[in-house]
Amino acid sequence: MNKLKFSKDEGSAFYKELIERIDLYFAEKEIHKTGNHIMLFKIFMYFSLDILLYSLMITSTSLTSFYIFYLLMGLSILLTAFNISHDAAHGVAVKSKFWNKFLFSISFNLQGNNAYVWGKNHNESHHLYTNIEGSDIDVLNNPVFRMTESQPIKWFHRYQFIYAPFLYLLYSLNWFFFRETLMLFNYSSRTIKIEIPPIEIVRLIIYKLLYIGYMILIPIYFLPFGWSNVLLAFLLNHFMVSLLFVGVLGVSHVSDYVAHPSPDKDNQLDMSWPKLQMCTSVDYNADSIFFNWTLGGFNAHALHHLLPNICHVHYLDILPIFRELAIKHQITYMEMPYIESLKSHFRFLKAMGTQQKTQPIPFER
Repeated sequence: MNKLKFSKDEGSAFYKELIERIDLYFAEKEIHKTGNHIMLFKIFMYFSLDILLYSLMITSTSLTSFYIFYLLMGLSILLTAFNISHDAAHGVAVKSKFWNKFLFSISFNLQGNNAYVWGKNHNESHHLYTNIEGSDIDVLNNPVFRMTESQPIKWFHRYQFIYAPFLYLLYSLNWFFFRETLMLFNYSSRTIKIEIPPIEIVRLIIYKLLYIGYMILIPIYFLPFGWSNVLLAFLLNHFMVSLLFVGVLGVSHVSDYVAHPSPDKDNQLDMSWPKLQMCTSVDYNADSIFFNWTLGGFNAHALHHLLPNICHVHYLDILPIFRELAIKHQITYMEMPYIESLKSHFRFLKAMGTQQKTQPIPFER
């Protein structure tokens, strides 16, 4: 991974005052930046739903109820990841470091994915060098999609905005079966390579086997619906989870509004870290109570990137401060309805499939 140096600009002053105002807000309210009673309720609610829906699925008496409970369980587990796993990965779901680590580990590993690998790369790569090829592990570089200007345009890329939704169906299956497996051999479809400690390799394999066990083998063994129905439910669940996951997160950084900065030969960026976060992240319906509750604040992505040490249950209260200071320091805050962010996502795919170089669309309020 290329480690980069940042420059000072108007984003530096914006970030300095933002931290001061946010610290003052929490001090005056005499509350912690970590999760509160609402977060504790969400933790109890989502984990209880996971267990309840799995119990209903594994005791289903009809094929229809089996499919319904299987898919509802998958949805519940995804919402657990949005609302609990992510904040726990940043150490802000609860006050305790131990319980944050425990919540993150159990909720992530039990989905068949390695918590250590995702957490380390998310915090040390994606959050630090957002949208920068060669430094942000979440920047795609594969032959199916053209997402970066360094990739040559191939004839089928002009259709990527059309076939993208169909391939998005496979996102979580690719993550589970291939992405982390390829990382074991120090190879990835991402733009940087990573190394996994031996103990995490063991955990990765064990939890993937456990996941296959309770999601496929146990239902086949205990239920009378046959292996084909269980496998179909497994696939439908992953299709649903994949579309929702990409639909929630893909529009935040893959958009024709956002920038993809490149450092100079000395690995120096011509902007500050706060400005990088603001010009590479799109927020949608940031003040929506519904989205905050269901998506765990992922819709307020720029806010989260600048303030990862604050639990999402506080976002609605600190959002006015965030907006006010962005205007004061003349920092563009890209906030829009979800449908506009979705359109922007597909416009970007279309442009990248036909144009050698692209420029972000200037955002206007």
